[in-house]
Amino acid sequence: MTESSNSGTTPPEDAFRSFHNAERLQEEPLIRVMALHALAYCERLFYLEEVEEIRRADANVFAGRRLHETLDKGNDITTLELASERLGIRGKIDCIRRESGQLIVCEHKKGRSKEGKEAWPSDRLQAMAYALLLAEHSGKPADEALVRYHADHRTISIPFELDSAEKEVGMVLARAKELRLSPDRPPVPVHERQCRSCSLVPVCLPEEERFAGGGEDLPQRLFPEDDDRRIVHVVEQGSSIQKDGEQFVITTKDGTRKGVPGMMVMAIVLHGNVQISTQAIHFCAANEIGLHWLSYGGFYVGSLTPGAGAVQRKNRQYQAFQIPVLRARLTARLVHAKIENQLKYLLRLTRGDSEGRTPVVEEGLARLRALLHDIDAALISVDTDESGLCQGDVYPEELVQRLRGYEGSGTREYFQLLPHVLNMKEDDFLYFAGRNRRPPKDPFNALLSFGYALLYRDCVGALLTVGLDPAFGFMHTPRSAAYPLALDLMDVFRLLLWDIPMIGSINRRQWTESDFDIFPGQVWLNPDGRRKAIALYEARKAEKWKHPVLDYSLSYRRTIELEARLMEKEWLGSPGLFGRLRIR
Repeated sequence: MTESSNSGTTPPEDAFRSFHNAERLQEEPLIRVMALHALAYCERLFYLEEVEEIRRADANVFAGRRLHETLDKGNDITTLELASERLGIRGKIDCIRRESGQLIVCEHKKGRSKEGKEAWPSDRLQAMAYALLLAEHSGKPADEALVRYHADHRTISIPFELDSAEKEVGMVLARAKELRLSPDRPPVPVHERQCRSCSLVPVCLPEEERFAGGGEDLPQRLFPEDDDRRIVHVVEQGSSIQKDGEQFVITTKDGTRKGVPGMMVMAIVLHGNVQISTQAIHFCAANEIGLHWLSYGGFYVGSLTPGAGAVQRKNRQYQAFQIPVLRARLTARLVHAKIENQLKYLLRLTRGDSEGRTPVVEEGLARLRALLHDIDAALISVDTDESGLCQGDVYPEELVQRLRGYEGSGTREYFQLLPHVLNMKEDDFLYFAGRNRRPPKDPFNALLSFGYALLYRDCVGALLTVGLDPAFGFMHTPRSAAYPLALDLMDVFRLLLWDIPMIGSINRRQWTESDFDIFPGQVWLNPDGRRKAIALYEARKAEKWKHPVLDYSLSYRRTIELEARLMEKEWLGSPGLFGRLRIR
């Protein structure tokens, strides 16, 4: 074997390094010019869109799209898509003008220019990046790029010099690559006005984060008050769902057809023997429409989940739930909220007869108050102690187990007291003698179970929307097919969204025996009863109420997603707002 010299050759380790770097460059995707525009506007916006893959179109986005569709661009070249491996960017140029033998990028914006004489920094960067792409592909760099602002009818000229433009865009591109490798979201922008027109405000929750961080002013509600889209429940057995253009067509067993516009649907829930076509499933997946299956008896079967994405959010969730003190803190706050609401509701049900409360009721209320006292002590310890111990020598994992016991005791106490405060006779077909399930053995429990199934579906849907993994919770442990984190979130809303409206409807005598299929040892709601329960539940979700801490109004429907997002804030550095919902 002869030893070769290094002249004209590459050492093996350098060759490997070069190959590795080349492979990495091939795997690294080009960055969209629109992503650089977002980065120049707000680093957090860039991170949410490009790293966490959250993109939402609001009214402003649609207005911008309509503007580009209706522009009369004359002889201009439109919608030219370009990419550059050398620059590391790609993008679709809206408009290219020919002037004096030159090709000039012209960006159209629906808003106003800066002080009537300048382009906004993010718009300037976007125009220069497009000009760089055009110069590389045409071989003829222009002297300027243009930004047309339609709100104040201004066209701003941006001087273009190739080397300085490459340097400026390159600096922003380097920062974009840093952020793509970071596991942490950048902080909320300092300037609040940046947030008001952002399409990702419902995801970012900047006002709530500032408030949680010690802001003195109550947060302005930028989170949407309600969602105009609807949840479609199909309960008629033998029904089928097909896609026809941009709408769903529901056909019942007797041949009746009903069309529902796809843009008005948030989710579809199939109860029992209901079929859906492959084309309709694809339409749901492409348009982020939730698709959920429930059994005939109301048990949650599964859902169409989004594809790859939300990796960083799930990673943060997994890492956070490995921190025992955090799990103990969330569990303490959740159990306290659940039991305090149950106590307040029982007091409300006996408000007019407080003098006549039986010893059984008084003793039960006292036990609930004692549980709250114990949970208060646990909550204080985990909110102030980061040493790894809670309540003296109790480890957080032990405290979580103890808190689970408090939750179970409080729930048993609540259901044992309900028969004593509902003032129902034992011969009433809806008489409640205590909680039972799997299967429910009386109409009252059939109502409870079905309503909780509807709530469970909404909690799963909210967690999937937020990008969290419902299979990984902090209080509930994995059991059967139920998602632990969805069960955690449910405990905030069981009483608010189902117990209260359901008991109110029972007191108003809105249910009859004909709403139930009653068999020996098991009772189910029939299709008519299910429709009635769904209408009651959806009406409750549509009600507006004022958040007790954030002090702004929104529907209960939106509150479920908001609470899921506030839960995520607990490990994103803005804790303190999850589990604060209380009945008045």
